[in-house]
Amino acid sequence: MANEAVNHLNDIPPAGRNLTYGMLEALGRAIVTGRFDDAPFPTEAELAKQHAVSRSVTREAVKMLTAKGLLTARPRKGTTVQPPHHWNLFDQDVLRWLLERKFSLELLRHFSELRIAIEPAAAALAAKAADQVGIAKIEAGYQRMAAAEIGDDDPLEADIAFHIAVLEASANPFYQQFRDLVTTALRTSIRFTNRFKGRTASLPQHHEVLGAIQRRDPEQARVAMEVLIADVMTLIDVAERGN
Repeated sequence: MANEAVNHLNDIPPAGRNLTYGMLEALGRAIVTGRFDDAPFPTEAELAKQHAVSRSVTREAVKMLTAKGLLTARPRKGTTVQPPHHWNLFDQDVLRWLLERKFSLELLRHFSELRIAIEPAAAALAAKAADQVGIAKIEAGYQRMAAAEIGDDDPLEADIAFHIAVLEASANPFYQQFRDLVTTALRTSIRFTNRFKGRTASLPQHHEVLGAIQRRDPEQARVAMEVLIADVMTLIDVAERGN
């Protein structure tokens, strides 16, 4: 359904596509950040008037949001916002809009639970299957993190580079597809861990992951990555008990 919406959009002139994507962005962000939680979703005519665009632009944006699982259209009921469990949470736009929601420990826990199910297995695969290029990218990510410790790189971007390099080094295209989700999870996590004075990504813990992959030790790579992510889970537990 998503491909059908995109293919149909390709038939629209460039100016119309820009308007459609602009409306997609505005409406998608509004839905995910909760603007319609307690209000009905506007009709096609209302949206066209509010955003000063044609009905065809509005129609295409709504189709694309429907393909992402954010909206549904029913006869005699019109277009309504779908509950979050219907959203395509692996969609790059939806993930980006999630970052603009009010921070929630529940969302961070969900992200971290998924990470701990995915990343340790990816690290174990990387220890078995990574080629020299893949290992070099993990090493480069680690070096960026070391540079960030002394202020010579961005701590978050360096951390993301390390974890994405591990996913890519797994040589498994399914694990590699999780890069957008892991990136969003790390951006959410850093908003949380920054609340704790002095809390930054642990360089020694990341070095344990790197070392195990370099030694071609899958089990130790798995354990090291589990320990790294479990540290965030522990902070979530502490924060939840304090609320």
